[in-house]
Amino acid sequence: MQVEPGPARGVVYGLSAYTLWGLFPLYFALFSGVPSYEVLIHRVVWSCLFLAIVIAVLQRWAPVKAALTQPKKLGFVLGCAVFIALNWLVYIYAVETRHVLQASLGYFLTPLVNVALGLIVLRERISRLQIVAVVLAAVAILYQLVLLGVVPWISLLLAFSFGTYGLLRKQVSLDGLSGLFVETLLLLPLGLLALAAMEITGTSHFTDRPQLTLLLMSSGIVTAVPLLFFAGAARRLRLATIGFLMYINPTLQFALALLVFNEPLSEEKLLSFAMIWVALALYSWSAWQGRRTAEGRPPLPSKD
Repeated sequence: MQVEPGPARGVVYGLSAYTLWGLFPLYFALFSGVPSYEVLIHRVVWSCLFLAIVIAVLQRWAPVKAALTQPKKLGFVLGCAVFIALNWLVYIYAVETRHVLQASLGYFLTPLVNVALGLIVLRERISRLQIVAVVLAAVAILYQLVLLGVVPWISLLLAFSFGTYGLLRKQVSLDGLSGLFVETLLLLPLGLLALAAMEITGTSHFTDRPQLTLLLMSSGIVTAVPLLFFAGAARRLRLATIGFLMYINPTLQFALALLVFNEPLSEEKLLSFAMIWVALALYSWSAWQGRRTAEGRPPLPSKD
C-alpha cells in the first residue's frame, strides 16, 4: 500500500473513523420501535444516494463504471453486498435489543476470524502464535456455550459476516468508497421495492413523525462519513497503525454497553472477553513481528 505524506493527519482521520463507528450504538438506539430490517433498508437506500453525491463531487465515477462493465467480477461485489447487509442487519438488531456487549465481542473477534478464514479458504500460512490466538478465541466461545448455556450468535454472525465480506472484497479492485457505492447500488432495487411494499401495506414508519423521517434519511450520511475518514487514514498510515486503531471501535462499544445501556456483565462473560483480549494481544504481537521481518528488521526475541 502506497502511503501518502501526512501521518499526523492520517492518525486524526483514523481516530475519527473508528470513534464514529464505536459510537454507532448511540445512533441506532434512536430507532427504538422501528424494525431493524426497515432501518437496514433505509440505510441501503440513503447510503447509495449520499455516496453517489460524494462520488460526483470527487469525480470518482471511473472505477464505478469500470466495475459495472465487468459482469464476472460483479458476482463478488454482489456477494460483498449480501454479507455487508447481513452485518448491518445483525448490528442494528443487536443495538435495538440491547445486546451491545455481543456486538462488541463480534468486532473483537473479527481479526481472528479473518486469520481463520485466510487459513481455511485461502490456504495462507500463519504463525504458531496466530494459531494459538484463534484456538483461544474458539475456547472463549465454547466457554460461553458451556457455562452460560447460550450461543453468542450475534457475535458470531457479526464476526463471520464481516470476515467473509473482507474475504470477498479481496477479489474486487475497488476502493472503499466506490466499492460500498456499487454494493448499495446492487441492493437498491430490492430496497426500493421493499419501501414501496411497506408503504402499500401501511407498515412503514418513514412518515410517522418528522424527526424519524430525518433520522432515517441521515443513515446515509452516518454510513459514509466514517468511511471517508477511513479512506483518508488508509492513504496516510501504515497498515500496522490502522490495525491497532481498529480496536477503538469495539472498545468504545464495550464501554457504552456497560455505562450507557447498563447491560449486565457477569464474571463468566468477563472471563470470555479476557480470553479474546489475550488472543488479540497474541495476534497483534505476531502481526507486528511479521511486519518487522518483512521490512528487513530482525524480530524481537520470542518463544514462538
